[in-house]
Amino acid sequence: MKMSSLFVRTLREDPVDAEVASHRLLVRAGYIRRAAPGIYTWLPLGLKVLGKVEQIVREEMDAIGAQEVHFPALLPKEPYEISGRWTEYGDGIFRLTDRKKDDYLLAPTHEEMFTLLVKDLYSSYKDLPLALYQIQTKYRDEARPRAGLLRGREFIMKDAYSFDVDDEGLDASYARQRGAYQRIFDRLGFEYVIVSAHSGAMGGSKSEEFLAKSPIGEDTYVECKACGYTANVEAARAFVPPPVPYDDAPAAHAEDTPGTPTIETLVEHLNARFPRAEGSWTASDTLKNVLFVLTHPDGTREPVAVGVPGDREVDAKRMEAAFYPATFAPFTDEDFAAHPGLAKGYIGPGALGEDKPAKIRYLLDPRVVEGTRWVTGADEPGRHVLDLVAGRDFTGDGTTEVAEVWPGDPCPNGDGVLETARGIEMGHVFALGRKFAEALDLRVLDENGKSVVVTMGSYGIGITRAVAAIAEYNNDDKGLSWPMNVAPAHVHIMAAGKGEEIFATAERLARELEAAGVEVLLDDRARVSAGVKFADAELIGVPLGLVVGRGLADGVVEIRTRRTGEREEIAPDLAVDRVRELVDAALEG
Repeated sequence: MKMSSLFVRTLREDPVDAEVASHRLLVRAGYIRRAAPGIYTWLPLGLKVLGKVEQIVREEMDAIGAQEVHFPALLPKEPYEISGRWTEYGDGIFRLTDRKKDDYLLAPTHEEMFTLLVKDLYSSYKDLPLALYQIQTKYRDEARPRAGLLRGREFIMKDAYSFDVDDEGLDASYARQRGAYQRIFDRLGFEYVIVSAHSGAMGGSKSEEFLAKSPIGEDTYVECKACGYTANVEAARAFVPPPVPYDDAPAAHAEDTPGTPTIETLVEHLNARFPRAEGSWTASDTLKNVLFVLTHPDGTREPVAVGVPGDREVDAKRMEAAFYPATFAPFTDEDFAAHPGLAKGYIGPGALGEDKPAKIRYLLDPRVVEGTRWVTGADEPGRHVLDLVAGRDFTGDGTTEVAEVWPGDPCPNGDGVLETARGIEMGHVFALGRKFAEALDLRVLDENGKSVVVTMGSYGIGITRAVAAIAEYNNDDKGLSWPMNVAPAHVHIMAAGKGEEIFATAERLARELEAAGVEVLLDDRARVSAGVKFADAELIGVPLGLVVGRGLADGVVEIRTRRTGEREEIAPDLAVDRVRELVDAALEG
């Protein structure tokens, strides 16, 4: 590659819509260009990096016996309608109609197509286990595309699928894929954590995310340093205390609590009107009952109430995960009017439950264990119930984990406390089970000649997102600083000066390095100052620089290490071997 003819234009100013370092620098350094919100054009330098990331993924997938295929991105509606996801995806996918008025979609993911392909070609247990994968463009109609490649509407993804006769086989396939993911992310060079996650639209018995640790990540996760428990905040479990004896608990009693529609006003009133020997009342002594309306994919609406400790808010992301694929919205005045038995601001368990007149499903936080005592609404304006005992005076229709998670919360395993951090989702592995195989009737004959449903796993990696994550981890105030194994070139040679000898030497060294297997970017621009060339080199971020400049008159050229800033002067005739030595050491490391 020669800078004089390379299709690139570096920028000195940040793009106005760039929020994070990877977005700013990938645009400024000439790797990508914005085509539309959440949609980017890849330029030659960007494609070099993208191709190397893809190659790392291919090598590790091939190493576990997975075979590569390639599906179209434009897909018919019918398979997704059979699986139910045509409806479940809602506004999250791009839908279109052809000239014959048949419905299609731009694929957000390909479970249905992989399932149908295997169904079409395989019918015996002897054909399994099988692992297939593809690297392909996906489409999702993100409501708020942001952060460049990190949240786009068009993106490249590696998705793999395993097919096994039984659950034991699925466990083995899952372990192989998980191990391959660890090797992939180790090679890509960013710090990551593996966390438990919700399965969402995918379903299945097990789900884990691979998160690149980053303060700009959209995913919050929790970690217990004492026992190693990790989970996406959407899937984090609460510590469930043991039941509390309540033989000596006083009877529940309703009291006047005028002007206390909020937890804050209630606590203030309790401490003023009902002081107690065991200490002041706090929000954690109260039970807050929050009402929502779920809208299911078929359009039906269902009221639901969740009871959480009064010191906690309901976390929207945890609600989304808990009730997927339904969407939710808070009760409106119209909803309250449709349920006249509810006293807004003073709602208690007495009015909630599928067996109560209002027929509102009532789900409790798991910390509301048997024997715990609560202050909660008395279902009358201006009144609350004190000493209401869970299990004695009220029960729920089930439990749900939707209350917010705090740093310092006890670990659900009881071994320590939870810390919170943020990460970028880089990969997701699912033990799908038989959801898609049953929907699409993927069966094989087992060794006894019996027809059995195949069990599946699904495993995804965001390829374009990986490029952004690597850029987030490898930059400074001057520009990008790529690891050797994904950089667009190994060495950036700069003819930094005037005179035919400088340019001729730079050209000769470039040819010799390429012949030695070193990838070269040569800045051979004749009417560009050395300062501009150095600034461009720092912005583009090739790991090694080789400066052929004024030092040539003294018989030396200069090798620069982009990451550390180290410089080494060396004779031109020794430069090729030295650069190759540095490249080999970086690639082997």
